[in-house]
Amino acid sequence: MASRPPSIVSENKPPVIGAAPEGARDQDSAARAVREMFTSIAPRYDLLNHVLSLNVDRLWWRRTARTFRHILLRPQARVLDLCCGTGDMAFALRRHAGKIAPQILGADFSHAMLQRALSKSIGLNGLSPAWIEADALSLPLPRARFDLVTSAFGFRNLADYDRGLREIVRVLRPGGECGILDFSEPKGMMGALYRIYFKEVLPRVGTMISGVRGPYAYLPASVQRFPEPQEMLQRMKTAGFTEATWTPYTFGIAGLYRGKKSV
Repeated sequence: MASRPPSIVSENKPPVIGAAPEGARDQDSAARAVREMFTSIAPRYDLLNHVLSLNVDRLWWRRTARTFRHILLRPQARVLDLCCGTGDMAFALRRHAGKIAPQILGADFSHAMLQRALSKSIGLNGLSPAWIEADALSLPLPRARFDLVTSAFGFRNLADYDRGLREIVRVLRPGGECGILDFSEPKGMMGALYRIYFKEVLPRVGTMISGVRGPYAYLPASVQRFPEPQEMLQRMKTAGFTEATWTPYTFGIAGLYRGKKSV
């Protein structure tokens, strides 16, 4: 279900600019820290995602791709998947396009992640998405080029959320849509159980399997720091989206932010 209309962010709480890994002093150092973290876990990234989410992440990608099937079925559609990581969202979009062949481009600033995405493309021939190494805050792409821009569990790691939203608006065609799939913090009893798992169990398991501590200590902190749905929707409208909604997935553990650029 869609969310209520966005409310104004409280004046008593200073707005969060973007991700802030431990030790980051500014946006540049925050971006470097994020890139280094994802580079360090790239070899086991897919395994950890599936294990730590109990494979629910696959359902979230499919549901998001299905939401935008009306765009994917356009033969000449152009689709950009930002912060694509190892490509799972881009591959889900490709599968939901069926026999139609929209142009799907995955972009990420971690070379190691893109190498994994490329290796997963082997055997898909002309049906594979294309890949580009690029910073989501400064894309080397022309304005008004894409019909759809998605991002799955990567937008939260940007050093400047508002700048990231403005960049999405810039590369979208008039009437184009965006879908940002990311974690949130559920309320009530589910929220209490979720926080125990996310802050106590997940970091330990992630560190044990990956052999790297930093990223899985950073993950719960990054979710807690990320704007709540109502604030995020307000930011989307400020950035230039005429429509903005949030649909919770799996009791609000994750959710899809959906926006549309004015015609």
